[in-house]
Amino acid sequence: MVRRKAVSVFDTTVVEVETDTGVIGHGEVCPLGPFYLPAYANGVRAGITELGPHLIGENPLHLTQLNRRMDAALKGHAYVKSGIDNGLLGHPRQGHRPTGLRLARRAAMARTLASTRAISQESAEAMARRVAGYRAEGYRRFQLKVGADPLEDIERIHAVAAMLQPGDQLIADANTGWLMHDAMRVVRAVADVDVYIEQPCLTYEECLSIRRHCPHPFVLDEVIDSIDVLLRAAADRAMDVVNLKISKLGGLTKTKQARDLCVSLGVAMTLEDSWGGDIVTAAIAHLAHSTPPEFLFTATDFNSYVTVSIADGAPQRCNGRMAASTGPGLGITPRMNVLGKPVLEVT
Repeated sequence: MVRRKAVSVFDTTVVEVETDTGVIGHGEVCPLGPFYLPAYANGVRAGITELGPHLIGENPLHLTQLNRRMDAALKGHAYVKSGIDNGLLGHPRQGHRPTGLRLARRAAMARTLASTRAISQESAEAMARRVAGYRAEGYRRFQLKVGADPLEDIERIHAVAAMLQPGDQLIADANTGWLMHDAMRVVRAVADVDVYIEQPCLTYEECLSIRRHCPHPFVLDEVIDSIDVLLRAAADRAMDVVNLKISKLGGLTKTKQARDLCVSLGVAMTLEDSWGGDIVTAAIAHLAHSTPPEFLFTATDFNSYVTVSIADGAPQRCNGRMAASTGPGLGITPRMNVLGKPVLEVT
């Protein structure tokens, strides 16, 4: 029996980083529930309470040193560090554009980013109908959520593929949901379909086994959580595309390192996060805009999926595409009337 997991309300944490000169930056961390990755919402806040005192007095411009400091003070828990790192990298720096994001600003003025639209699990017919609706909104890349009963998933992939038009792209994302024998059944049954297969199984070794028998372009996601694993996957030829999630890697600083390594290795990327709203989407847009276009497979406009806006100035979907803000830092201003009072402070 396949147990389906769903989240209807998301608990996000907005991190505010203030320097001794009064310059303020913001980051956001929103785990996709406690069962998706080794991360959960209350863990973000508990981890910040632990980390915060170790960062007081550090230079906010020395991002590599600060990340080493965080890693020394708290082993693992990359998602906790992500909000702090994003707040440091995305703060206005005395009103000037942050060095790390200057290329994103220039690129933002010249082009927009194609976004992928996720299609949640429903009947095959319902998921196929979703494609027409999302295409009318401008989307051309569709991430089909599968990873349930293999016969149902085969039907879903065929039904959605039949709705595609020239130029559309389809990704079947199992989110680790198949056992190896089920994954093999699916990839063989859809051999005639133009589809990407994403993270079919739970472990790296299982995914590699499927990859070696799979005729489709292959995407790794959940198992790529460090530079070490990324290098191993590249050496094993384990993927054609890799999904880099900002909080899974520990923030923009480390995700940029992974992104630059992928460019050197010739691996295309999906750039996104586990979940989030306006601030996460702003971080994704800047990272994507500073990426060579030929290596950017797609990005995700998460604030198009949520019902509450928490910041002004964030990227907004337009015809299935988005652009990074040209304002200082990440270009966003948190809506404090929505966020309310801080739940914790570290001074």
